[in-house]
Amino acid sequence: MKIFLTGGSGYIGRATIGELVRLGHTVEALARSERAEAAVATAGASAVRGGLTDLGVLNQAAARAEAVIHLAQATTGEEDLAAATAMQDGLGGGAYVHTGGSWVYGDTAGVRDETAPWNPPVIVAWRRAAEDAVLARGGRPVVVQPGLLYGGENRLIDAFFVQPGRDGGAVPYLGDGGNHWALIHLDDLAALYAAALSAPAGSVYLGVGGVNPTAKEVAEACARGAGLDGKTVSLSLEEARERMGPIADAFALDQQLTSAKAQRELGWRPVHTDPLSELATGV
Repeated sequence: MKIFLTGGSGYIGRATIGELVRLGHTVEALARSERAEAAVATAGASAVRGGLTDLGVLNQAAARAEAVIHLAQATTGEEDLAAATAMQDGLGGGAYVHTGGSWVYGDTAGVRDETAPWNPPVIVAWRRAAEDAVLARGGRPVVVQPGLLYGGENRLIDAFFVQPGRDGGAVPYLGDGGNHWALIHLDDLAALYAAALSAPAGSVYLGVGGVNPTAKEVAEACARGAGLDGKTVSLSLEEARERMGPIADAFALDQQLTSAKAQRELGWRPVHTDPLSELATGV
């Protein structure tokens, strides 16, 4: 299958390109710079020069493809929806896989699935209108909602927790650290995107690995993996907001989520089911 992919030069994109190529697909990937072109080429894709605001480029690339996977992070909901619309219009009846996120469900009060009510923090509240519009269009739209990523470059956890821990001698967590995080390994997420190409129109899938450790457990594991002897430190939400900005409210969520639907309908299975061990060894 010929697939057009946005966000291909990012760490999720490169892993997804690798998985698609391994499965025998041919991939074109959006690249907004020479550096991005080199990254997608190394991953195994042909580069299409442009950015998310180049709607004509997106439309034409989608028209050449049999399916589209939209991984690139837009700066606003309006930008995300405009890009999605351009690609869906160009694609026609093929599978269009759109990226959402698990934070939109807010605190889950136990283990929940895709039927949970939305209660997003401000930083991701814009996703509702975009996802509703994507799913309402023709063709075969699908939304994948990844949990908090680990593995690979691990940017969010590394940037907001591990690197500050290295700088200060202890990895931070918020409050008492008893809130749960719904995690997924990079390689498992890449496999889920590939599996979602065969999903029925209108499907929504949580991309989580099935283990929901507490934020303090994650911090302790990361501190061991970073060579800090497991040392952690608690931040108040106010302190975290000062250091991290509005994303602190997302990290403070207590989320326990299941990917049973994706496993049941797509035959996808997460392979990485012990995130604490992997984080503790720096994998």
